Amino acid sequence: MAITASDVNKLRQATGAGMMDCKNALTEANGDFDAAIDFLRKKGQKVAAKRADRDAAEGLVLAKTDGDTKKGVLVSVNCETDFVAKNADFNTMAETIAEIALKNMCADPDALKGQPYGNGLTVAEKLTEQTGVIGEKIDVNYCQSLEAEFVYAYNHPGNRVASLVGLNKPGHEGVAKDVAMQVAAMAPIALDKSSTPQSVVEKELEIGKDLAIQEGKAPEMAEKIAQGRLNKFFKESTLLAQEFIKDNKMNVEQYVQKADKDLKVVGFKRHALGS
Repeated sequence: MAITASDVNKLRQATGAGMMDCKNALTEANGDFDAAIDFLRKKGQKVAAKRADRDAAEGLVLAKTDGDTKKGVLVSVNCETDFVAKNADFNTMAETIAEIALKNMCADPDALKGQPYGNGLTVAEKLTEQTGVIGEKIDVNYCQSLEAEFVYAYNHPGNRVASLVGLNKPGHEGVAKDVAMQVAAMAPIALDKSSTPQSVVEKELEIGKDLAIQEGKAPEMAEKIAQGRLNKFFKESTLLAQEFIKDNKMNVEQYVQKADKDLKVVGFKRHALGS
């Protein structure tokens, strides 16, 4: 059957694919609109497979909270080039995916990819479709959620890094913002000493001891030196013990309690492109 310009334009509007791709798809599908969409998806799947080993290190990192500010998500929607990351359609898709993550409080990329996106597609299928349309790898490589009595979302300008911070009580948005900015800037590995993974502690002790021995210290002295270096590591790398970026005369925990002695940071999430 004859393929009209109107048919091609309709398919292009529905899929975002190029004019010639849409015309070829309709030709292959003998004018069947749904079959043409399937043809384009299959094309996208082939492109996605070819690009599976490519590094999608650009994109957008988005932090969002719900209307009650008790739930938040942090999502990274990735592509290969900064050019695509600045594309309006890519931005719209990334925002939609982040909203889906928030609605369903998805805690990892696989859970998010299994959610419905719309038009009969899952998020995973939408990513594959857009890989075919855009011609470079499109993926979600990070998704985490956070719940607390108050959750603050911080999106650093440029959307290359974002953070979530949870407090044990509402009413302190300014404090939450400051702490979220601290998280984004200083990339702590844990909330405090007690929440630092044991594997990290053991690794730091081992490194500290080896360095001391290389410096000529006796084994028993090396143990003490390693413990001292570990304490310095906790001060530099755990959120509550870090020097507060706006006032290095106090740490983050002291800043929070200066605002309210009963106020506590109960959790955080952080992600940056390329990490």
